[in-house]
Amino acid sequence: MRYIAILILFLASCAAPKKCCSQIKKAFKFSTFYVAANGGTSLSDEDIYSVDGSTLVYDTIFTPYDYSLTMGIRRIKRFGYEGSTPFKDGTETSFSDAASVGRSPFEYLFEVDYKRQEGIEYFDQTHFLRYVKDNWLAKAEYIKDGFADIEYFESSQRLRVGKGKLSLNLGAVQRLAEPYGYDPLEEWSFDNNRIHYTCLAIEEGYSVDVYESEYRNPDGEIVATSSEVWNQVVMPGILKDFVEDKRKELQNQWQHSVVVGFDFYHYKKNFWLHSWGNLMPYHYNDGGEFSYHNFNDGEQWYDYSGGLIFGYKLNKNLGCFIEGKYNKYWSKEWYDFKCGINYVIF
Repeated sequence: MRYIAILILFLASCAAPKKCCSQIKKAFKFSTFYVAANGGTSLSDEDIYSVDGSTLVYDTIFTPYDYSLTMGIRRIKRFGYEGSTPFKDGTETSFSDAASVGRSPFEYLFEVDYKRQEGIEYFDQTHFLRYVKDNWLAKAEYIKDGFADIEYFESSQRLRVGKGKLSLNLGAVQRLAEPYGYDPLEEWSFDNNRIHYTCLAIEEGYSVDVYESEYRNPDGEIVATSSEVWNQVVMPGILKDFVEDKRKELQNQWQHSVVVGFDFYHYKKNFWLHSWGNLMPYHYNDGGEFSYHNFNDGEQWYDYSGGLIFGYKLNKNLGCFIEGKYNKYWSKEWYDFKCGINYVIF
């Protein structure tokens, strides 16, 4: 990320000759810079009831409102099926952004989104640069999606065949991400998948006095007075924090792979089809301790992604559409889709 920031600062502060400045101006021509804030009601308040002896006890779980603060710059030529909007408010989503081939040779998107969703705060980022020529293409992107719990950098260089509706591509892809597949709890597990959770908690600084039914946190505060509360309330939080801390301690890992893909685009006013796909069938094993090969029994695996945008207007009244994209990288899967029927009454 710091290299992308340095590049942007360099372009913005360039004191170069007129030719260089004109090239920079051309690169930003037709781009849109936007800043926006969005908000709305989140989950409704939920009443929780319990009984303490003969006394009814109730509490209310409040979920604060959702919001997002978005800033970005984009230069992406619209496909024929995409409509225009008078303003960019940061909520626009176009599945076509994930395609390998766009409508303009050079396109980019840099967007940061600080948001709160269902009471949880995220700092999401989506950045990519895409350059496409008749016989080759290159793309670099950085994705951070807190809700889907995925973060990675990816670059690819590919040879391209086909200039019409269908094009095929073959090349190499490099990805940098945390070691997905690594399970910090594995060393604390029995053969039957049960966990030495009490030993783990003690190593994390907790103390357990079974006879006095006192369970204390590292600061010496009592967090539970029964095994039920300890097992069902406290331990899940300890395990969650332990896993997150262990994941943060590890360095990101490079993954070099072979990629083969396709892009298909056909558009008419009453019918359009846009689809793309990428398959990574081979991955170089560098022998590292946290290589995904170690978590996959030393075998190769398939990583893939793809998308589909389909629309058909049967007549001036009736139409249908299907749109979606799907990603499967390492042990992570994330996807979005939508479909529907429209009927216009005249």
